[in-house]
Amino acid sequence: MTKVEQAESFCYNQKIDKGVAGGDMSGKINVLGIYIDNYTAKEAMKRAMEYMESDPVNIIDLVTVNDVMDMEEAPGLKEEISEFDLVLAGDRTILEAADIDERKYLQETERSLFLKMFLRYLHKNHKRVYLLVETEEEGQILYDYLERYYGGIQISGMAKVSAGNRADDMLVNAINGAEIDCVISVLSSPLQEDFAVRNRNLLNTRILLGLGKELLPVFDRGAGTEKMTRFLLKRIFKKEMKKRKKEK
Repeated sequence: MTKVEQAESFCYNQKIDKGVAGGDMSGKINVLGIYIDNYTAKEAMKRAMEYMESDPVNIIDLVTVNDVMDMEEAPGLKEEISEFDLVLAGDRTILEAADIDERKYLQETERSLFLKMFLRYLHKNHKRVYLLVETEEEGQILYDYLERYYGGIQISGMAKVSAGNRADDMLVNAINGAEIDCVISVLSSPLQEDFAVRNRNLLNTRILLGLGKELLPVFDRGAGTEKMTRFLLKRIFKKEMKKRKKEK
């Protein structure tokens, strides 16, 4: 099934669990079986800072519409992702699909405000991080970006991860040996989430932050065919949501 076909088959997303502690907008939204925490950037940052003071690894995953569609190919992961500590919308389309139209929340998501706040926190406190990438080029670009804008972050290691050549045991040993505070992953879905699920209980770090490939400006994939594909997918997604709401 192509991504366009997946977008056309999107089921209606709705808000659930209103009234969960943490603010008026706190709760979860269900996007094709993936439960996304509906926090402001400030609320999410408060949680992240608490995680940095706890011993077990905590998983924070930021997901976009494209990530959700990609995870349709690995349905077994959805239940596992519900056990992540914090799953945030990385795309305002996800919020709009759940009828969240407050300008503040949409703008915060569109600006990746939580991500910027978290990187500033790592920078200010000189935290040690380990980077997970899929290519050497991505690794160099990400390294240069962090060095330029968040130079206080101490990059203690980096590794390439690919779906076809996994060596998780060696990678986990390398991460644990680096004595880091946070793993920053810019892997594709569902590879990113699968790595987190398989190795959560083995990693000796405070946070595993899954960013994917769309959220950092340094990975701007907005030119040419790929930009048009994303634009069309989101249009189809929104059109389908309107259709489903009318049918209810």
